[in-house]
Amino acid sequence: MKNLLVDKNSGDNIQVKVRDVIIGAQEKTIISGPCSVESLDTMMKIGRELKALGVHILRGGAFKPRTSPYDFQGLKDDGLRILSTVGKEMNLPIVTEVMDARDIEDVLKYADMLQIGSRNMYNYTLLKEVGKTKAPILLKRGLSATISEWLYAAEYIMAAGNENVVLCERGIRTFESYTRNTLDLNSVAVAKQKYRIPVIVDPSHGTGLRELVSTMSVASIAAGADGLMIESHISPDNSVSDARQTVSMETLGRIMDTVRKLETVL
Repeated sequence: MKNLLVDKNSGDNIQVKVRDVIIGAQEKTIISGPCSVESLDTMMKIGRELKALGVHILRGGAFKPRTSPYDFQGLKDDGLRILSTVGKEMNLPIVTEVMDARDIEDVLKYADMLQIGSRNMYNYTLLKEVGKTKAPILLKRGLSATISEWLYAAEYIMAAGNENVVLCERGIRTFESYTRNTLDLNSVAVAKQKYRIPVIVDPSHGTGLRELVSTMSVASIAAGADGLMIESHISPDNSVSDARQTVSMETLGRIMDTVRKLETVL
């Protein structure tokens, strides 16, 4: 079975441009923001802090797939408008999740990059539809996906005509229960050695514990990741969702300082 679009033998390494941000270049890309978009006021405060730190892309969930149907599902269209307002005010590109092929056109009115979440990595209809766009796509690894399954999900997007794909390792489900997931940095090394699309790491979902995010961020960069996706908030304990894995702006700043130092030696 061919895998020419992803295999390095088929061409040069791909760099994905999200407005003026290039993922896969020498500089490591930092994507950050809260798990869920909250109020405009809170997002403005978060955006201001992220901009001051030098974060490259603002993230935030407007549509939130949750295990329980009774948990907060996001602000939906209002969340998209808030994200767009903050992004324009801070001059930051926006990445947010799209969950349904019918929503792609509407989400692209507000977002610069579309995220395919872990639960939708196997949604081949959605993958084909985002493949018909030229929008940058952030493809998260499925909860229990093998590396090959993850790569073939990327191939679905690319085979449809869109090579602007960035892989995101976010941990997989194993028998280990201390951490939320098991952050598989083997996948980063494999992707960087054998394939030509950028890969970033989400140590927030990968660990589920904010005290481990800094350490695993450094490990991710050392493994060859092109960047990081980190959940952050001005008041982490009060974050509407995933508070336990959300870091403060001070912690995010320290992580970014370390990443900048690593860029000079790796």
